[in-house]
Amino acid sequence: MIPELECSDNLRTASDIEKYGLTVIIVEATDYLPSFAYSIGLWQEQQHPEIIIFGLSIETMHIVINGVADMVKNGQVIEKNKTYDDIFRDGRAVFLEIDHRNLSDYFGNAIDYYGHNHFSALQLVWTDRNDRFPWEEGFEDEFNDCQPLLDRNADFKFREAANLAVFTTKQWVDEQKPILRVVHDSEGDWQFLTGDHQQVDIRMVALEKLVKRDNTLNELYNLDYGEAAEREYIGADWIRSNAGEEEE
Repeated sequence: MIPELECSDNLRTASDIEKYGLTVIIVEATDYLPSFAYSIGLWQEQQHPEIIIFGLSIETMHIVINGVADMVKNGQVIEKNKTYDDIFRDGRAVFLEIDHRNLSDYFGNAIDYYGHNHFSALQLVWTDRNDRFPWEEGFEDEFNDCQPLLDRNADFKFREAANLAVFTTKQWVDEQKPILRVVHDSEGDWQFLTGDHQQVDIRMVALEKLVKRDNTLNELYNLDYGEAAEREYIGADWIRSNAGEEEE
């Protein structure tokens, strides 16, 4: 999860915005999740949506966001769903309007700085080495996990396919008991457990089936490899920890 800004961080953000017109927040990649970077300040200073980009090097993302910010400062209005040929030297870019339900997943520092989530944001999406976008036929599989598309998928936030087979329990399948523990093991397998099961009770279901019954499971879309999360009841806060070796 993106940590909330401390008071001193808010002051530093305010200072950067006053000096440069924005600040750029960088979140490095993990073994499971891609890197990303986003702006804070464009909404305040230019009444323009903030910008986020995924999956490139830290340096490149920082340069690109600052470049887009310069375009905005010079009076250019970035248009959603329009293809731009002048942002990357060897590829195209398009800006998608982010579904507001996805904002809190990635713009935590901006929400903390503004004190609300009543701002809009655009996602800059780049093309692969064959100049194809993720939704175009032939997009390179190597980059499939690099750019979660935030204009969609708010009802199913996991990176995996909706029909991915995951582990759960007979108690969830037959008795509709709530999922209270989730494990994302080091091999990438997911376990959605009710906490009162035996080994013989383990069942396999599609990931989408779990999320459709309990949308709060989406809160764990970014549970990393080797991590687990527990809660007391549906709607309670998840407490994250390292997964136990016996569950790996």
